[in-house]
Amino acid sequence: MQNVTDRTSNPFGLRPPFDRSDPGDQAAVFGYGDANADFHVIGDHPGIHGGETTGVPFTETEAGRAVQSVVRDVGFASGPRDAPVFENCVLSYVHMCALPAGRTPTDAEYADLERFFDAELRAINAHVLLPVGAHATDHVLRTYTTQRRRFDLDMASLHARDIRGRGFMVVPIREPAAWADGDRETIVSTLEDLLASDYRQTKGVATTVG
Repeated sequence: MQNVTDRTSNPFGLRPPFDRSDPGDQAAVFGYGDANADFHVIGDHPGIHGGETTGVPFTETEAGRAVQSVVRDVGFASGPRDAPVFENCVLSYVHMCALPAGRTPTDAEYADLERFFDAELRAINAHVLLPVGAHATDHVLRTYTTQRRRFDLDMASLHARDIRGRGFMVVPIREPAAWADGDRETIVSTLEDLLASDYRQTKGVATTVG
């Protein structure tokens, strides 16, 4: 596999198109981890999944820490919680910019950042996309598969389910705040099964099936 970059944070040098963050917060929470990874965890925005002060996705908030604990359990992450070391996994957000008081992005603000997220995702070119929550899952299924019309956006039923896309396998993760009994164990088990499989073949298979 070609090494595209060794940088851990903001591996492709993106610059946020605006800064609406609160004083002391990061203007944006960029992609973080192993940019040559096969697994790409995709969150919504820093107000939900964290990183507004650390600059690292999936830190600080309860939801962020829950997702990070899953990737730790399968061996993708080690080291400090707020500055983890990743192998074969990268994290990023559909909307990377921080907003005042954790405000949810508007549709226009999501649209403003779509090209940045898309550029980063395609540069990383992971085999398996792991969108967290309804918004990220909806975006990934609409943009990177032809199968969104087949599914209601019922995250309870989509959780840990593998969906073939256009060159990707998509495995949605239910928002951690909504996890029911067994949800955490199910996504951990799914990832362990993928790691034990020849998941790299999903590139060719997904292109044909999706």
